[in-house]
Amino acid sequence: MTSRLSALCFDANDPLLLGRFWAGVLGWEMTEDARDGIVLLPSDDTGFRIRFGSTQEPKTGPNRIHFDLTSTSLEAQQETVARALALGGRHHDVGQLPEEDHVVLADPEGNEFCVIEAGNNFLADCGFIGALSSDGSQDVGYFWSKALGWPLVWDQDQETAIRSPHGGPKVTWGGPPFRAKTGKNRLHFDLAVDGEEEAEIDRLLSLGATRIDFAHGEVGAVAMADPDGNEFCVLTQA
Repeated sequence: MTSRLSALCFDANDPLLLGRFWAGVLGWEMTEDARDGIVLLPSDDTGFRIRFGSTQEPKTGPNRIHFDLTSTSLEAQQETVARALALGGRHHDVGQLPEEDHVVLADPEGNEFCVIEAGNNFLADCGFIGALSSDGSQDVGYFWSKALGWPLVWDQDQETAIRSPHGGPKVTWGGPPFRAKTGKNRLHFDLAVDGEEEAEIDRLLSLGATRIDFAHGEVGAVAMADPDGNEFCVLTQA
């Protein structure tokens, strides 16, 4: 038994504003659900939804996970950047060098993302969302590979990456040095379980997860953390 990655969830001060921004950038349909709130539905092989939950907490510090968006040409990269800026995004300085060809932006609430240049070999066979690029250890890459049943597609110099056998984005972890974790992550995974929930929770615990309590936990979900302390939710049927 394995869990399925059901959604990538944003804590948002204004879920509707953020949902509209990302719907416009990605070209995904936006819906509003009584239980799940503002949700974006993928229009490609991404394989998971994007959900925006409400929080009053301000964003502090860089996120531990961000999108790497791909480009098929310089013109396509420029069009993505222009579209994001027109929707309310902004350029963002994370210490990138002038000679680097990717463009770092932030959404209206400051969540960082990158628009990658054309010809990036690592993301060559990926869709528009090329990767969920994460700050994390080699061990956490191994954990998520086993948790989701996704094979490792990169494991070198303490950097890891996994990808669903069905395609979609890669999920990558950059290895040391790590940023200090301060408070709850702004983004987290929702996992859905096909089968007995308690058995799956026990399996995740055996892989190195822990049960936790965190603010803004989902209704009808079990809150957990991976070996690096990143929060995630296992959705129940209740």
